[in-house]
Amino acid sequence: MTNEFLQYFNKKAFQQSLLSWYEANKRDLPWRKTKDPYKIWVSEVMLQQTQVATVIPYFERFMKDYPTVYDLAAADEQAVLKMWEGLGYYSRARNLHEAAKQVVADFDGKVPNNVKEISQLKGVGPYTRGAILSIAYDMPEPAVDGNVMRVMSRVLGIEDNISEAKTKKLFEAIMREVVSEEDPSSFNQGLMEIGALICSPKKPACLHCPLREYCKAFETGLVDQLPVKGKQKKQKVIDYYAVILKNEDGQVAIEQRPSKGLLANMWQFQMIPKENVRVNDWLENDYHVPMQLSEELGHVKHVFSHLIWNLHIYEANVTWTEENKKSFTFVNIADLDAYPFSVSHQKIKALL
Repeated sequence: MTNEFLQYFNKKAFQQSLLSWYEANKRDLPWRKTKDPYKIWVSEVMLQQTQVATVIPYFERFMKDYPTVYDLAAADEQAVLKMWEGLGYYSRARNLHEAAKQVVADFDGKVPNNVKEISQLKGVGPYTRGAILSIAYDMPEPAVDGNVMRVMSRVLGIEDNISEAKTKKLFEAIMREVVSEEDPSSFNQGLMEIGALICSPKKPACLHCPLREYCKAFETGLVDQLPVKGKQKKQKVIDYYAVILKNEDGQVAIEQRPSKGLLANMWQFQMIPKENVRVNDWLENDYHVPMQLSEELGHVKHVFSHLIWNLHIYEANVTWTEENKKSFTFVNIADLDAYPFSVSHQKIKALL
């Protein structure tokens, strides 16, 4: 499967060029100052879909509060989500928390150092597994993410669609043969660093790239055409009323999202789809009590990978009954910071 791409590829020279460049150019990042597999694991989870500059302060705060896997395993999920607040992709935090409990319960507090056991951890897929095993344990395991596929599709001239699962498997097979056995940690980190600093999606700095002499895309002028990606599905747009409901004491009603699905277990203000509903009718029908509704206070747009929320923000003073307040938690405005909110609802909270 890999022969057609590696038949004339000088693997040793490629490794040496990459390792030399990485040694001279690697960024000074906090997770690169340790071989602790737990800390490396946390950093890799945080770095998924998130820029390095954003991750650094989160990583440092997380390590201060949860310096060991035992600390994380013993933590309350709401506290972990609060620590993650603003970083997005909250399933990462929940999976990491659950997996920490697994490590403590099943592996005596030691992050597994073999493929079979580490693959049993919640949320640990092929990339995270390869990153931990290679960086923390110096095992020659491939760690293939979007950066690596972009770099290697250009280097090897691979025109397969990287959005397809079979292409990801192809890259994993290729990188298993190409990864340095002598220094897999620096090799994998170096390849990711090239993708982040040199071989960018648009306008890559080819003239400064240490891998230029091995790069088929540079040689053939196809850098801008690789990697090949399938068209992304159009994001669904949903308009919501987001209403800050208050009681007679000025407390705010918030609710917790379901334990599964989008933004699971995060907190939010009341939301209802705007389609075919008038906000006054909705409030009257749901609460059957007198209320004062504000003019629209503002608008928040939040973009997920697969959908877009348009939140139209209102405020209403409600006279509550025992029946209609059952699904809410009432909180003083000063105490809202104790609850983990997603970015969109943090923006709503800022209006208070």
